[in-house]
Amino acid sequence: MTGVASAALRSPVGPLFIVASPAGVTSIEFSDGRAAARSGTGADPSAERHVAAAVLQLDEYFAGRRREFDLPLDLRGTPFQVLAWQALLRIPFGATVTYGEQAAMIGRPGAARAVGSANGRNPVPIVVPCHRVLGAGSALGGYSSGLDVKRSLLALEGVSVAA
Repeated sequence: MTGVASAALRSPVGPLFIVASPAGVTSIEFSDGRAAARSGTGADPSAERHVAAAVLQLDEYFAGRRREFDLPLDLRGTPFQVLAWQALLRIPFGATVTYGEQAAMIGRPGAARAVGSANGRNPVPIVVPCHRVLGAGSALGGYSSGLDVKRSLLALEGVSVAA
């Protein structure tokens, strides 16, 4: 895809691969290094700025100097997924909600499972904080990059959860 920019970032939760379009950050992947091979040439200057800002803000987050991200996002998904991801952006640093509470936030109180599925497809984890959503009874629930990563992100934010 021409016009996109990308960068790799080493983080305390493993390597990350960030991609942005001219409109904003499109994805953050937990990477084993293979993703970097996908980066191309011909990046748009706006996309490069978005990637640079994401790298800086993620570094600040992991260093404990940032609690909120201020990045343009180019979220691509179904209308329901985008609605669910936008709700995630309203969960403050250090707070958690359940899947049921997130479903209620979007006016779909019976859609906890669908919200969980949408969260599992979140293309911009950490910035769009799906790690802040827990199962019923504050169970850790799932996380597409593994429960150890979710536990680490919550701990970074001062949230302790039962093993």
